[in-house]
Amino acid sequence: MIDLAAAQDRCAQLLDAAKRHGATSADAVARASSSEAVSIRLGKLEDVERSEGEEIGLRVFVGQQSASISSSDFSAAAFEELAERAVAMAKAAPEDPFAGIAPAELLAGGKWDDLDLEDEVEPGPQCLRQRAEETEDAARAVTGVTNSEGGSASYGRSVAVLATSNGFMGGYGASSHSLSASVIAGEGSDKQRDYAFRTARHNADLPSPRAIGQEAGDRAVARLNPRGLASGAMPVVFDPRVGGSLVGHLLGAISGPAIARRSSFLLDRLDEDLFPKGIRILDNPHLKRGLRSRPFDGEGLATAPRALVEGGRVTGWLTNMASARQLGIAPTGHAARGSSGAPGVSSSNVHMEAGQVTRAELIADIRRGVLVTELSGQGVNPVTGDYSRGAAGFCIVDGEIAGPVSEFTIAGNLLAMMAALQVADDLEMYRTVNVPTLRIDAMMVAGE
Repeated sequence: MIDLAAAQDRCAQLLDAAKRHGATSADAVARASSSEAVSIRLGKLEDVERSEGEEIGLRVFVGQQSASISSSDFSAAAFEELAERAVAMAKAAPEDPFAGIAPAELLAGGKWDDLDLEDEVEPGPQCLRQRAEETEDAARAVTGVTNSEGGSASYGRSVAVLATSNGFMGGYGASSHSLSASVIAGEGSDKQRDYAFRTARHNADLPSPRAIGQEAGDRAVARLNPRGLASGAMPVVFDPRVGGSLVGHLLGAISGPAIARRSSFLLDRLDEDLFPKGIRILDNPHLKRGLRSRPFDGEGLATAPRALVEGGRVTGWLTNMASARQLGIAPTGHAARGSSGAPGVSSSNVHMEAGQVTRAELIADIRRGVLVTELSGQGVNPVTGDYSRGAAGFCIVDGEIAGPVSEFTIAGNLLAMMAALQVADDLEMYRTVNVPTLRIDAMMVAGE
């Protein structure tokens, strides 16, 4: 796999070619990745995968006309052809008054903090196999587990470089380690499946294989003998495992392109109290070893930590250059770029701050409710905020988590749900979106 210097050189060559063929401005993205994964099932080697890939993308502008193109051919002749074709495509494209690379004065400086995204230790296939075996063995050792879909361990490394025709050149590398297990508990028609999964930049930040396997087995066994849930309005408690999806809907709603298209349920609501006053949601692209940490965004702008929700209100929209121009606001450094196509918008490491009560205290006064540990379906309308999803979890009776329940639906509207949020103190920071246990009263539950 290429290193940062080689990726930067490729981007510089491609930008030079674009200028020769008539581009008035351009940017280039080079990406490379390698990964290795080992899967074990029922104690036997199931699969060994190794992959490597390299790609470069070019976006050119001829005035306000633009086009994007990508390739995995890195020869000088291919770069000339790529640039010539991209410029020809741009000349045939309609003008876009909001298109263009970021102006030089907004670009990030040449130095930024080390975010510690690369683990120097690279595990070999034998080490990955041992981790996968230990993970599955621990899951299968849980009493009540009867079958396995496998345990796996993987390692990956990546390089990303962005260069612009007006002087920006930046790049960074990252690594990832993952462990997972998926097992089945029970017999016959009463089988239940569950899993555990964890990813970290550094292997030292992962739980042990035994802990991941134990979690997968315990979750599967806890789901045995589910019963139906009576329909009605009741408090719904979201386990952190699924609660982050609620913040995910918020992130989509505050995306600058969604606001510019007028396709967000938060349109024209910046000045409204949408959350309880104590709710804070933060975005931190500079989190050390964060899964989505980055020193600059997909257009070369500097990134910075910011509050997304403060004092009950959304603090603003997340933009790339195009949506910022269309909305008439400053860009926020949230552009996200693949190897082809125009930049989109993405948050980084997001978390909702913990509350002041324990999970047990959060549910103590619930006479009849439900703890949701799994969600299914995509019944969320991003324009109206109407929310309806299939769910499974555990019933709550007289303030205690009781037996498992399945095959029910929870419904509401995201605006009402955000206004009713209550938050526990059990925040853990290891996902891309991290939340503590959340409670929302008076949601509609459709069960039996």
